[in-house]
Amino acid sequence: MLLKHLEDTRSVAHRLAHSLPEGALVLLTGPMGAGKTTLVQFIAQALGFRGEVTSPTYTLIHEYPSPQGLIVHIDAYRMADQEELFNLGLEDYLPEARLVLIEWGKPEVFPDSLEIRLTPTEHGRRLELIPHGRASLPKLA
Repeated sequence: MLLKHLEDTRSVAHRLAHSLPEGALVLLTGPMGAGKTTLVQFIAQALGFRGEVTSPTYTLIHEYPSPQGLIVHIDAYRMADQEELFNLGLEDYLPEARLVLIEWGKPEVFPDSLEIRLTPTEHGRRLELIPHGRASLPKLA
């Protein structure tokens, strides 16, 4: 799917927010500047979070409480071993969070996840949804 404008990203984020199952683990992949944090911001807004969404590059994890439940935003860019996230309590988040969104997440570390790959193009951004393991594709209609 091609996202030509910011409103396209907002629209797909809204549809994702309302179609992803509770407790979904979502990996956001793509090069720097592809729009991963922007997509998280729009997903959080669609779920009713009204605060500021920023990249957790240095803090590693941000939590966004919403009327739909807790949104957990993780940035794994600087992590040499992403499996360390399990030692930091990722498994505790999964059953309680509405969504867990991991920027730079690796599917081989998180096998039951939905990967959202963002790739800049000449005309916007290409968004691909790639289910891994037991994850399924959300219905965006």
